[in-house]
Amino acid sequence: MIDRYNELIEIINKLNYEYYTLDKPSVSDQEYDRYMQELLKIEENNPDIIRDDSPSVRVGGKVLDNFVKVTHEIPMLSLGNVFNEDELIKFDERIRKEIPNPSYVCELKIDGLSVSITYENGKLVRGATRGDGVIGEDITNNVKTIKTIPLQLKEKIDIEIRGEIYMSKKTFNKLNDERLHNNEELFQNPRNAAAGSVRQLDSSIAAKRNLDAFLYHLPNALEYDINTHYEALEYMKQLGFTVNPNIKKVNNIKEVIEYVDYWTTHRDELPYEIDGIVIKLNDLNAQQKLGFTAKYPKWATAYKFPALEVLTKLKDIIFTVGRTGQVTPNAVLEPVKVAGSTISRATLHNEENVINKGFKIGDIVSIRKAGDVIPEVVEPIVDRRDGTEKDFEMINTCPICGSNLTKEETQADYFCLNEKCPARKVESLIHFVSRDAMNIEGLGERIMEDFYNMGYIKSFTDIYKLDSKKEELMELEGFGFKSINNLLESIENSKNNSLEKLLFGLGIRQVGSKTAKLLAKKFDTLDNLMNASFDDLKNIRDIGEKSALDIINYFKDENNIKVIEELKDIGINTEYLGIKEVTNTNDNIFNKSFVLTGTLENYTRDKLKQILEDMGGIVNSSVSKNTDVVIAGENAGSKLEKAQKLNIEIWDEKTLQDKLKQV
Repeated sequence: MIDRYNELIEIINKLNYEYYTLDKPSVSDQEYDRYMQELLKIEENNPDIIRDDSPSVRVGGKVLDNFVKVTHEIPMLSLGNVFNEDELIKFDERIRKEIPNPSYVCELKIDGLSVSITYENGKLVRGATRGDGVIGEDITNNVKTIKTIPLQLKEKIDIEIRGEIYMSKKTFNKLNDERLHNNEELFQNPRNAAAGSVRQLDSSIAAKRNLDAFLYHLPNALEYDINTHYEALEYMKQLGFTVNPNIKKVNNIKEVIEYVDYWTTHRDELPYEIDGIVIKLNDLNAQQKLGFTAKYPKWATAYKFPALEVLTKLKDIIFTVGRTGQVTPNAVLEPVKVAGSTISRATLHNEENVINKGFKIGDIVSIRKAGDVIPEVVEPIVDRRDGTEKDFEMINTCPICGSNLTKEETQADYFCLNEKCPARKVESLIHFVSRDAMNIEGLGERIMEDFYNMGYIKSFTDIYKLDSKKEELMELEGFGFKSINNLLESIENSKNNSLEKLLFGLGIRQVGSKTAKLLAKKFDTLDNLMNASFDDLKNIRDIGEKSALDIINYFKDENNIKVIEELKDIGINTEYLGIKEVTNTNDNIFNKSFVLTGTLENYTRDKLKQILEDMGGIVNSSVSKNTDVVIAGENAGSKLEKAQKLNIEIWDEKTLQDKLKQV
């Protein structure tokens, strides 16, 4: 019986490692459950033989009166912070003064709770919080419930390992759903939830919270004949620890910045929260040479992502007019830094949004960057009101030309229908030259406004006549011979764009860049599209009746026809220059809607998008009930979770490759 008990522990520990650390289970859930039930039955009948490292401790159960204090033999120091590229470069310059040609290891800064785990003879004997860096709290019972932390190492050694305990986004959302159902106070974020779970005196509560951990530091690695931090991470993997798969060894500060830039824009795709990037000098002897300040190691730093949500004052609400005549309320804010940018203006979208969220002029409001790009005014902080705030009032006349505004019953937006409204004209010109439209470099928003006010550009065709104004333009401040020639060359090159660029640039209502490409591909030439019927258009997938009607109405307008004829006379291409027909038809791809998420080993996102579109597939950016397939790579995030909830078909990379071969 003892032999079988010990054998079961070895089997279950191995299976836990395969499942939680390698993500490669070798047995079914039912087989695993049978082993566990057999183990629990032996322990129930023979409580005197229960081992401290038995997998049964994962379910918790021990209840403490309080946490015992633990002194860290090697202090758990925090890291110094940097907040931008210049500070990263200065960090590197300080290193280089003493260490020539340094290489670094870049790690994701997991937003969780620091932990120190001690093993004796390969067995987990203590887990402790960081505390003040010198004295922490003993959380051993709770640490043992975390399935990615091994109870027994693959080598019988004495060692201390440090890392981060965290809660995944999926677990956090599930936990808050349960708390909402039970009328309990919700956790604010995954970090707070993880910290609160780790500090439960009842370890069975911690066990139910499904915590996770990444291990990233071996404090005395030189004693194990390890000479670099990267080698230490590899050794930790060999022992059975879960090390974050996105850690990267880099050769210089340029590669550090590239790593930072990548994860700044891709961190939302991760299944867990990160709040920055940790950069460590790779050479451990060089680390010792540099040493420490009173608070921080000199050989490491943490790049902190800028605050995602901050508070500021809503000073006023003003109205702007877009290229289609849409009138939009905009927040005028006390300037505030959000995610690395100073924000003083942000759209409030429409009257309905302002009323529903209850914004008042003078409110303290929370601001964040939606997708780290567009500033969003989230909500008013009602508790901060002092009675001086003013109610919002929607205008009924255009703020630029004074025309009466109109609003359809089915729409949330107001429109100025005066096609000669100066604001509409300027915005339409700015849109025409933008990157996704005609892509004319050198005609940015401010320059286009200046050229409009100076009378150089009043229409699309005027853009292509700027060469006749070359001498006048060179007299303007900031314009020299080279910049003018570059601008004129870019204007000339834009004549050769594929049809979808022109279609998007024309500013047809309901025709975004994706719809423009769909139409160009379908009709091949602008003339064919102009002659298309309502039925031809509405039957195209993702077009719909409203979009079809807007397209028909645009090409009925004599002024629009005149503009198009003038553009043709100038030499603007009006044909689709992409792949006109799907030659490599694949029923797995053709006419299906795809969403890509996560990182694939053999495809970049742009390359895969091109492959799918060439086979007649449609690639969208977000998951909806109309999505046919989600292609999920490593670190797929919320899009994968949404697809699972909607029962949408999901392909991994191997499935994708198999489907692509089935032509």
